[in-house]
Amino acid sequence: MTDFGEPGPGGLLLPRYRPDGDRTHPPLLSPEYGSTVLRAPRQPLALLPQRLTEITGPLFGAERLGPLDHDLTRQHDGEPLGQRIIVHGRVRDGDGRPVPDTLVEIWQPNAAGRYRHVVDNWPAPLDPNFTGVGRTVTDAEGRYRFLTVQPGAYPWRNHLNAWRPAHIHFSLFGRAFTQRLVTQMYFPGDPLFFQDPIFNSIPDPAARQRLVSRYDHGVSEPEWALGFEFDLVLRGREGTPFEDGDDDHDD
Repeated sequence: MTDFGEPGPGGLLLPRYRPDGDRTHPPLLSPEYGSTVLRAPRQPLALLPQRLTEITGPLFGAERLGPLDHDLTRQHDGEPLGQRIIVHGRVRDGDGRPVPDTLVEIWQPNAAGRYRHVVDNWPAPLDPNFTGVGRTVTDAEGRYRFLTVQPGAYPWRNHLNAWRPAHIHFSLFGRAFTQRLVTQMYFPGDPLFFQDPIFNSIPDPAARQRLVSRYDHGVSEPEWALGFEFDLVLRGREGTPFEDGDDDHDD
């Protein structure tokens, strides 16, 4: 949701972003999610006005993509273990219009629930044929598509017997380097939702469900991969909860 302020240099009108004013985004301080106690700001946030440099800075374009960046199952010499899945959807603005040419990045654990990261050392096997990172750019209709594997759940020590539901992290870049949104996609019917403070930190139950993908049998490919649909809505009543939202503006 945007409006326009006073004309800037050369009469250019710069967009500014209005608060959503709802309970879509989680509060910065969510005590049940232990890390926020240390990371949440203790002073009121200071609004930085958008300047011309924010919309004229460096961009990420399709020329930066590799031929297999969208296919996490073919980035190594062998095939990764696990159930293949196709994750697809559209990026839309608050008015329902498609957002084209947007860089969409994902990262996730492997089928055993382990990230290829130096600090992830719980006793689950690493997969030499799965790095867990992909990216693509939305087309003219705001569509994106990834081929990957179903991620596994993993423990994370936030509370007794804490397990993260299976999820994939999403990052979206906008028109400028400073415009980035981060969220997570979950899978339908996960039995671990009840004890996950990240998922449950979103105040509105309906907004929580917008983080849960939909099984898409029409996209599933016979004898190859299951399909899941996950749309990302930047603003408005149907907006996707993002990690850096706090009514105005993880792990």
